[in-house]
Amino acid sequence: MSDPASLPGIAGRVALVTGGSRGLGAGIAVALAGAGADVAVNYVSDEASAQRVVERVRALGRRALAVRADVSRADQVAMLMDAVGSELGVPLVLVNNAGIMRQRAVDALTEADFDEHIAVNLKSAFLVTQAALPAMRAARFGRIVMMSSAAAQTGGRVGVHYAASKAGMLGLMHGYAQALAGEGITVNAIAPALISVTDGASATRTAANPAFIPVKRFGTVEECAALTLAALGNGYLTGQTLSLNGGLVMTS
Repeated sequence: MSDPASLPGIAGRVALVTGGSRGLGAGIAVALAGAGADVAVNYVSDEASAQRVVERVRALGRRALAVRADVSRADQVAMLMDAVGSELGVPLVLVNNAGIMRQRAVDALTEADFDEHIAVNLKSAFLVTQAALPAMRAARFGRIVMMSSAAAQTGGRVGVHYAASKAGMLGLMHGYAQALAGEGITVNAIAPALISVTDGASATRTAANPAFIPVKRFGTVEECAALTLAALGNGYLTGQTLSLNGGLVMTS
């Protein structure tokens, strides 16, 4: 995936990764740089980690920028897009990765928990996509990936609030994919489970022994990043959910 010529949809483009300072977002940001993109790394609190990702991107010879913004707020999304556009250019590649995961049993779940997850995991994807679309539609080119979860398909173990927010991303993906397919814009989703360095893996590790996963191990950030690049680099793939879970959940 390091040869830019192999991914003409990504090479030379500006990419924006929300929640890009750590975990899957950081891995995807670096992989995008390896595929020839300039990368904007969005973060909400951990500036030091975001700057480390920026340094890794620049070490690959690409331009990079870290921008602090709470992408669940429209005013901060507008600021984010202005900052990226001014420094790097308009992003035509977008990975909606920002999200939270607070494990709650049904009896302990509050309205505040539910609202927070819908805002951070789902509303943010809507706001950033809406903000990115004018430039994509003008260019008649865009590549968008929603980072969902296997919890959207199974309910998962984090809680119904998290599952609902991630399932909503699939509906968002389907709606945008259908509406924009004729304009050169593709929209897909990745539904990972049990990726080793994410909060999701640690939150469910006690309940998920690798011995019970068909491939007998947890997934890696690099594997998730590679699948994300494959989706972003394919102009004929749209409206699809790509499952990445070692065979734990098999879909048709």
